[in-house]
Amino acid sequence: MLSILDKLRDINLLSVTFRLIAAFIIGAAIGIERSYKNRPAGFRTHILVCIGATIASMTGIYLYLNAHLPTDISRIGAQVVPGLGFIGGGTIIVTKNNKIKGLTTAAGLWACGIIGLAIGAGFYEGAIISAVLVLAAETCFNNVRHLFQRAPDFQIVLSYQNKTSLDHVLRYCKNNRLAIANLQVTGTNDSQNSLYSAIITLRPRKALIDKQALLEHIRVTVGVISVSEVEQSEKITFKITSHE
Repeated sequence: MLSILDKLRDINLLSVTFRLIAAFIIGAAIGIERSYKNRPAGFRTHILVCIGATIASMTGIYLYLNAHLPTDISRIGAQVVPGLGFIGGGTIIVTKNNKIKGLTTAAGLWACGIIGLAIGAGFYEGAIISAVLVLAAETCFNNVRHLFQRAPDFQIVLSYQNKTSLDHVLRYCKNNRLAIANLQVTGTNDSQNSLYSAIITLRPRKALIDKQALLEHIRVTVGVISVSEVEQSEKITFKITSHE
């Protein structure tokens, strides 16, 4: 540990002022990045969380060391953790496309509160290093994460006249790095006409997929009557039948 900070580890007016100012600066630094991206919890929220966690941690230390009360030094600080989960949960929303938003903000709030606890306990080195890593995760790594992402799953509805047509479509999808996540088939078959319908859930294995080119190729496949993409808001279910 840095010996230059030893005088600031005791609970006195100087150390209390230093810790609260440090909590304000670190909370603001993390919150500015969130505010810039118009996230639910921004600049002021992160400051309040960090300062609140800091004073909670210091209060526990003060009651034990200065007030000499027979209390657990970490009890008050420990109550901050479930409180952070409650606050962070309010930033998580599910959009109409069933996408989850706000997880990074919730995790940032939680980390900001824990950093505040570290500041309040006088663990300045850990708090500063953690703050730098949190900021790096929320800023620098925002672009890096796209390297590991793939396009979301999507569904297509296919009408066709024979089972060979479906085999050609499935083989084409697999050759273009599209995994078959789910397949639902229904149809009628008599001596004169055959008509099948299928809902195919495709899972891309790459970040970008040209859906229009995919649909155009499937549309001209022999035996295919029609093909279209299912919108996220639509719910289509078929009775699952065996496919030979």
